[in-house]
Amino acid sequence: MSKAVVIDQAGGPENMKLVDVEVGQPGPGEIRIRHKAIGLNYIDVYQRSGLYPFPMPLKLGMEASGVIEAVGEGVTHLKVGDRAAYASNPPGSYSEARVMPAKTVCKLPDGISFETGAAMMLKGMTAGYLLKRTLPVAGLQKGDHVLFHAAAGGVGLIACQWAKALGLQLIGTAGSDAKCELAKQYGAAHVINYSKEDFLVRVKDITGGKGVKVVYDSVGKDTWDKSLDCLQPFGLMASFGNASGPVPPFSPGILGPKGSLYVTRCTLFTHLATRESSQALADELFNVVLSGAVKIPIDQTYPLDQVQQAHRDLEARKTTGCTIMTL
Repeated sequence: MSKAVVIDQAGGPENMKLVDVEVGQPGPGEIRIRHKAIGLNYIDVYQRSGLYPFPMPLKLGMEASGVIEAVGEGVTHLKVGDRAAYASNPPGSYSEARVMPAKTVCKLPDGISFETGAAMMLKGMTAGYLLKRTLPVAGLQKGDHVLFHAAAGGVGLIACQWAKALGLQLIGTAGSDAKCELAKQYGAAHVINYSKEDFLVRVKDITGGKGVKVVYDSVGKDTWDKSLDCLQPFGLMASFGNASGPVPPFSPGILGPKGSLYVTRCTLFTHLATRESSQALADELFNVVLSGAVKIPIDQTYPLDQVQQAHRDLEARKTTGCTIMTL
């Protein structure tokens, strides 16, 4: 048996209940993992609220670290006793232990703690696939400007550091002076407090009127229109979240006059479709963290039985960096 957070219907944080569930044995291609720490992500809110619909009842959580307890037939990259971490579908990481597909579970290097492993997998691999795989048609070169919204969040603070290591000029937006200062400390070349400044005007000023080659946007509705106007001709609008609500329908015809722009709605889980692609993304993240170029900021920790409060704080934008839950 295991304690696990379950919802019976979509709704608010109060719908989450910590209950006993049966874990069972791993089948072919599966492992059983006992968690040491669990990551909190905004996608968890989308799934809990019903923005991303799932059949009910639903176990929540996409990210965790722990120790492998059992290995199913055909699994060769993990063995019992291995330290491991993952970001993965299906949900279910808000638990003491679970059985899950093995393909996205990666052996955690000894130099990375369970807490860091739980905090970084979903957010770190997201930052990695954005900056290294979600690229404008002409690519990104050292010195290029990119715009990154929510730069003081978990993905954002990792992206600030990784972009600096890649030689990019990251322009980060956030909703307060304190969050802007945090993004600056983590490597953002420029910061914009969008609650005080028009980020479009500031981006044009920073770039000498040229705009940026790519916008990485997890905010959604509130930043969409002006973000398009921040782009250079042939620039890429990379939408990967909806923190302010989903982007309303728009006509592709507007992209031509704005500079023959490209738009993508990307997701980490497309990049985790195979064992090989999952391991490649994880290895890039492990290497940049072990090198010291990227540090994982764990700014909030909650016990799992305070999961409702963790979600309330996340939705109220009271959190910065990464948040984990402990058992």
